[in-house]
Amino acid sequence: MTRVLLIDDEVAILRVLETGLRARGYDIDTAVDGAGGLVRAARERPDVIVLDLGLPDLDGVDVCRRLRAWSQVPIVVLSAHGSEARKVEALDEGADDFVTKPFGMAELEARLRVALRHSSGRPLPAEAPVLTVGPLHVDLARRAVEMRGRSVELTAREFDLLAFLARHAGKVLTHRMILEHVWGPGSGDETHYLRVYANRLRRKLEENPNQPEFLLTSPGVGYQLVTPDES
Repeated sequence: MTRVLLIDDEVAILRVLETGLRARGYDIDTAVDGAGGLVRAARERPDVIVLDLGLPDLDGVDVCRRLRAWSQVPIVVLSAHGSEARKVEALDEGADDFVTKPFGMAELEARLRVALRHSSGRPLPAEAPVLTVGPLHVDLARRAVEMRGRSVELTAREFDLLAFLARHAGKVLTHRMILEHVWGPGSGDETHYLRVYANRLRRKLEENPNQPEFLLTSPGVGYQLVTPDES
């Protein structure tokens, strides 16, 4: 049975969608905010997500971005605003389709079928969205980090940088590669930003930031994340 995750803060709409889709043979999970939706997506591994853009805690576009950091699950976005800019923004961040409220259940189901069909050839992650590098655990869904069993508070940019390094643990990543992935295209020459954030991460992760054994520098090239015994 196809599992659908509905993320919408309007309880009445959730109830209508859940009832309508269950009647059509879908298995349904629900969440009323972005953070809860990310957690349920990681825990339940739905086949498709229906995501409202107007959530109380996170913008729906940001939820798309965070999901795409670790999952290729198809996403059908709902919005009360049909502006072209919002549609483009959502699609650029990984949404597969866009439905403007109000809509009919038949239209939504058709969109779900198309999204599922298009996703059938995508490689799906085989493991949970938690990256583990030695004593470091990076939870991509919750955007939470633990180092040696203690919680580490990171800013959004620090988290994005650490997650990118953790995805490629053991590999030397060039300055340009990191900057363009974390800061965006056109940022490849802003190496001073990268130095600042690498130093911040070291202060939060390393036992001795002045002699790092976890986040290493390759002089003139870039950075790599390793386990202490590898360094």
